[in-house]
Amino acid sequence: MADLSPIQNGERLTLGRQISLTAQLAVPAILSQMSSILMQYIDASMVGRIGADGAASVGLMSSSLWLFWGICSAVTTGFSVQVAHRLGGKKPDEARRVVRQGITSVLVVSIFMMIVGLAISAPLPYWLGGNDAISPSAGLYFAVWMSALPLLTLSYLAGGVLRAAGNMKVPTVLNIGMCLLDVILNWFLIFPTRDIHILGADIMMPGAGLGVLGAALGTVGAEIIVAAVLMWYMLCRQTDTRIAGHPRESFRPTKPVLRKALKISMPMALEHAIFCCAQVTITVIVAPLGVVAIAANAFAVTAESLCYMPGFGIGDAATTLVGQSLGAGRRDLIKRFCHLTVGLGIVVMTVMGVILYFAAPVMMDIMTDVSAIAELGAKVLRIEAFAEPLYAASIVAYGAFIGVGDTTLPAIMNFGSIWAVRIPLAAILAGSMGLPGVWIAMAVELSFRGAIFLWRMFSGKWIPQSPPDVPAENASAIFN
Repeated sequence: MADLSPIQNGERLTLGRQISLTAQLAVPAILSQMSSILMQYIDASMVGRIGADGAASVGLMSSSLWLFWGICSAVTTGFSVQVAHRLGGKKPDEARRVVRQGITSVLVVSIFMMIVGLAISAPLPYWLGGNDAISPSAGLYFAVWMSALPLLTLSYLAGGVLRAAGNMKVPTVLNIGMCLLDVILNWFLIFPTRDIHILGADIMMPGAGLGVLGAALGTVGAEIIVAAVLMWYMLCRQTDTRIAGHPRESFRPTKPVLRKALKISMPMALEHAIFCCAQVTITVIVAPLGVVAIAANAFAVTAESLCYMPGFGIGDAATTLVGQSLGAGRRDLIKRFCHLTVGLGIVVMTVMGVILYFAAPVMMDIMTDVSAIAELGAKVLRIEAFAEPLYAASIVAYGAFIGVGDTTLPAIMNFGSIWAVRIPLAAILAGSMGLPGVWIAMAVELSFRGAIFLWRMFSGKWIPQSPPDVPAENASAIFN
């Protein structure tokens, strides 16, 4: 766990100490994000082994799942950011109150989202352009995920709160454990009983043979186990947030906390909803291109995420560092940590982009044994590799903006970019270029988005002129 007390106590931080703190938070966060994506990568590669229809069933629902996940994740951010502010201001009791109220609030929202998701699970694949060969299994896959949404949302909340407290280690270790558990469960649930050849011997490997349903059950099962452990650690072990051993207080949300959470979360949730509607629109554009294009697009999205998830890990570190700096009244550190983390993100994702370009064929071959899907997926991945540096700038800068509660304009920038640039370009290019045209549109839009986020970052207008009202006694002359 990173020691953030120098920020909270107003100590002078040299560039070396700033880099050290950033690394302590960023490295575990990167590993955590990478393990999550590796789990999706493994899921995709296992499903890819059961044929193009199974892969297309999962790929068809990806954007819709992101819609529901993202909205619930955005709701939890409104509370985890407040925890960071209160801990930065050395107010752990108030942080615990936010945690209690957050649990109630996110459960209400996620249960509502679960009901909506289950209600539309059967017709949704057809709305997205799926045919009779893939839509029934796609709808069942979606329904399994929706059934577990409240528990997954609690996992998002616990992970966010732990990161806000500077604890990146526990979420990272648990995510890696979830990845391993997911492999084991999927291995037995997706495939039927079969003979496998190991070290010259034929071994009968039992399996349920559930295919796409098995992929959903295996991954959801792993997620639920990790969610339970994360909640236990947040409430019983984490020093700054644990409720065990402290006076009992109400879990009922109060107006000030709820109002602040809504101010932070609502723009993010709306942005994500509009963004994912755009992703669904992209799916509708891709669907007429055929099963091979749908599967290649889904696999390529998963493969590319191995490159950009380090950026989200660094963005998590930026949120924690900037949020705690704001709570401590350290306006000088807000700007420094933002620039430092954005620079780190650009460097890391540039390197990942180079790796993506050269490793694209190997990555796709791992995910599917259908040569047409693998070749098309590798082709579009190489297009996307060129957008990674500026994509990093938008991801990490957004994380820093979230740390100070600045979410409205960045949300508009995010969904405005995709609707004004990506969707029109994709619609135009898909007809003449097929799936590569859709990915050219994506690369152009991500580069444009990174440029406008860098412009906002350097403008400095996102930095508050005064610290948040909760830790007001920590405001110093630095924040004038």
